[in-house]
Amino acid sequence: MNSNNKLFSAIVLIAFASCSGGNNRFDATGAFEATEIIVSSQAAGKIEAFDLVEGRSIEAGQSLGYIDSTQLYLQKMSLLSNVRGVRAQRPNIDTQVAVIEEQIATLEREKARTEKLIEANAANSKQLDDIHSQLEVLRKQLSAQTSTLQKSSDHISAQSSALDIQVAQLDDQLQKCIIRSPISGVVLNKYAEVGELANIGTPLFKVADLNNMFLRAYISNEQLSQLKLNDKVSVSVDAGNGQMKTYDGTVSWISDKAEFTPKTIQTKDERANMVYAVKIAVENDGYLKIGMYGEVRFDKSGNHD
Repeated sequence: MNSNNKLFSAIVLIAFASCSGGNNRFDATGAFEATEIIVSSQAAGKIEAFDLVEGRSIEAGQSLGYIDSTQLYLQKMSLLSNVRGVRAQRPNIDTQVAVIEEQIATLEREKARTEKLIEANAANSKQLDDIHSQLEVLRKQLSAQTSTLQKSSDHISAQSSALDIQVAQLDDQLQKCIIRSPISGVVLNKYAEVGELANIGTPLFKVADLNNMFLRAYISNEQLSQLKLNDKVSVSVDAGNGQMKTYDGTVSWISDKAEFTPKTIQTKDERANMVYAVKIAVENDGYLKIGMYGEVRFDKSGNHD
């Protein structure tokens, strides 16, 4: 609500509060507000589609259009190609060390055979020593080759992960090219059209949650002690033909700072009064509109002293 509406609400409150007789049917008045969000572009480019009509109801997350994402898509395809190329370079460690492992297995069998021949005095110990030496050399070669291949594999995995992160970043940017609403509500204003160029932060449309509205009212210092958060109150609006339509309301916010009544109030005593802003949550059945004025009764039974 703009400042002029706030001032007018406060003027109405003071005007009615100054009436004599204490027979007012309400304790405060105010105007209805809704949670309004201006949705801005999260990407830069030409608006290719924007299916939006003012006054139309939309759902949270619903796709409403998109901004040109051709270049982002091509960048993603290039990165995916790089990812495949990097992963193709990853060595197959098991395959590349298989030859040495087979040589070691062969020498192990030769060692066992030679040990049996020595026990039968059919071979000398030098043959066994030679086999031990060969096994030691092969095991060192196996360890060195395995370490080298593992480091190469880890390096390639790191490169692949870095590329995966870049792909994820592009996916996020591609998602931001889709125009969506963060809340369910009604489109109040549309600021852009198909074919226009949008930059990051360019306002696209304004949406308001009209299912759950708030009546912003002003209460006097004396009335402040009668209200607390989550109190249930009655809210009435003009239904025409002298009839009033009543809703259940809940006090959802009370300002912790007092405000001076507007200077348009003529008397010095009334200008000295302080008021507190309050918000009363009301579930909308479709009748309530932004800016509509309503009356609040603190006692839902309607009984006043």
